[in-house]
Amino acid sequence: MVDLVVRSRRAVVDGQERPAAVSVTGGRIDKVSAYEATIDAPEQIDLGDTALLPGLVDTHVHVNEPGRTEWEGFATATRAAAAGGVTTIIDMPLNSLPPTVNVDALRIKQAAAAGQIHVDVGFWGGAIPGNAPALPALHDAGVFGFKAFLADSGVPEFPPVSAAELAVAMEAVDALFVVHAEDPDHLRGAPSSAAYSDFLASRPASAEHAAIAKAIDAARATGRRVHILHLSAAGALPLISQAKADGVRVTAETCPHYLTLDAAHIPDGATEFKCCPPIRDAANADALWRALADGLITCVVSDHSPCTPELKRRDTGDFAAAWGGIASVQLGLPVIWTAARERGHGLADVVEWMARRPAELAGLAGKGRIAPGADADLVAFDPGAAFEVDPRRLHHRNPVTPYAGKVLQGVVRTTWLRGRRVTGDEARGRFLAREG
Repeated sequence: MVDLVVRSRRAVVDGQERPAAVSVTGGRIDKVSAYEATIDAPEQIDLGDTALLPGLVDTHVHVNEPGRTEWEGFATATRAAAAGGVTTIIDMPLNSLPPTVNVDALRIKQAAAAGQIHVDVGFWGGAIPGNAPALPALHDAGVFGFKAFLADSGVPEFPPVSAAELAVAMEAVDALFVVHAEDPDHLRGAPSSAAYSDFLASRPASAEHAAIAKAIDAARATGRRVHILHLSAAGALPLISQAKADGVRVTAETCPHYLTLDAAHIPDGATEFKCCPPIRDAANADALWRALADGLITCVVSDHSPCTPELKRRDTGDFAAAWGGIASVQLGLPVIWTAARERGHGLADVVEWMARRPAELAGLAGKGRIAPGADADLVAFDPGAAFEVDPRRLHHRNPVTPYAGKVLQGVVRTTWLRGRRVTGDEARGRFLAREG
């Protein structure tokens, strides 16, 4: 017996928009039929011209619980994710206390999250100096791979690794390594200043270029997979392209803020725009868009990294002292759709970047697509509706955002997790573990 049928004239299936009827049985997609097909089910929903997308997969989210739950938490982060059409997140190993650098820490984090997640949640492990012996057991416990920083992470309990230490960690376990690629030798101490230009000058593009080269060298030497996180500096793209041509297993992601915001238009004191690596200029963003269209950049993910307003230094506007992170898990889909449609891209492109390819990166075969056998994680998305971003309507714990007041295109009307509507009243998310 089919439980649910959702119809749309604009369903994104197999990389294209088309009319379709999606049948759901037991939380999974049973069949994708013609829009007009007669299907017996107790619940029938016809979205008309409202688009039907697969639930987005965000592989780069900092939930921060336990230990820094005043910054963010599983209940608020996953509620925000669902409101933004994201049905799967993978949590970063910091800035929780303890960080997820061994099996015991993973169990502590899972215990903290239990019973309060509104979407499905997986976990990254962390690679820090000296913990390489712990990585195989942590991988066996189900983490999707290991995050490493090549520069200061901002929190003392998650120190950076050197290029040599990264290679040691890679040798210890056959896993995906996701790398924050900035080289400390190229970073300059930012002066106490409310001028964004001073902060930007302290983190030049050369820092990304040098660190990406080191991450690629480690992957080349060990044969492991490496994924470059939150690529900001487009000038590093030729390094990635050449490495791929040489057979190195390297991929890269970018984030909505690098694709849509412009350093030239960031007001002085507007610390809600601070992130590391930094937002660069419009020409740089154009190059990132080209790489995304060409498939050299594979994913667009949030790097959702909120904190308290006090840590953002909103009172002083001091970029040097402010925490670096953009909170956007709820807004990524409309932010990207607003910009993508202006550049001639369609909804199928957005689904490729924000659902299918992130799921593929993590090895989640049942996520990120509308296809028989996949989880019935679905999103009713009205691509023609516009709204103004009101921080009071955001669900993450501290609603600070650089998108406040911006008019965006595209509204999430309904999110389904395994065929059931996510309302925010009942936490029905599940823990995900690495497959295989």
